[in-house]
Amino acid sequence: MPATLAHPVAIADWGRTRYEEAHRRQEEQVARRLAGECGDTLVFTEHEPVFTLGLRGGAQNHLVWNEQQLAAEGVALAKTNRGGDITYHGPGQIVGYPIVSLTPRKDLHAYLRFLEQVLINSVGALGLAAGRRDGLTGIWLGRRKVAAIGVAVKRWVAYHGFALNVNANLAHFAGIVPCGISASDGTVTSLQAELGRPLDLVEVKTVLAREFQTLWPEFLAAGTGPTTRKG
Repeated sequence: MPATLAHPVAIADWGRTRYEEAHRRQEEQVARRLAGECGDTLVFTEHEPVFTLGLRGGAQNHLVWNEQQLAAEGVALAKTNRGGDITYHGPGQIVGYPIVSLTPRKDLHAYLRFLEQVLINSVGALGLAAGRRDGLTGIWLGRRKVAAIGVAVKRWVAYHGFALNVNANLAHFAGIVPCGISASDGTVTSLQAELGRPLDLVEVKTVLAREFQTLWPEFLAAGTGPTTRKG
């Protein structure tokens, strides 16, 4: 999916990446956005299998597998500067990195609600009714979490973003307590598990891009977060 400037937010697809490579490229894109050398961009990627540790205290304690198990399963471990706890990225999971300026609306909480709404609308367009859960981050299908959210901000340019489990290997989530949420509070799922079939990742990215580009101008202009659209 090549970058396009036909909308307020450009879309770029980095394909399959190692987490460290994608983090470096994000930092470079943030620097360009701060310098005014580019506009807002939504980046898509799939990562090689990796557990990432966010800035929340105690995230390391939610790693279940030891070094030998990580090596046997082929899952890397990386520290990151996003908010949140520990999470998993891997093939079949669409990671979205919006690298966007929040200067027109300096409200990080509203931005998180915006990302949630993009995901809720997108999952809805694919045939599932997703929603929020009070006190818990991410997007849920009942008590099953289908998407995680974690962001960072530098001088009001946001980066990092969301991870949507499409055809992800859910067995790898056994290596962590995902986002620090215990099994009694919820489990992890994927669109494939819920719909009973694998999905075309290009199709899902097209839906995500459409919802993001549609809601972004509303987010910047509105005094409150965007509402769910029907249809």
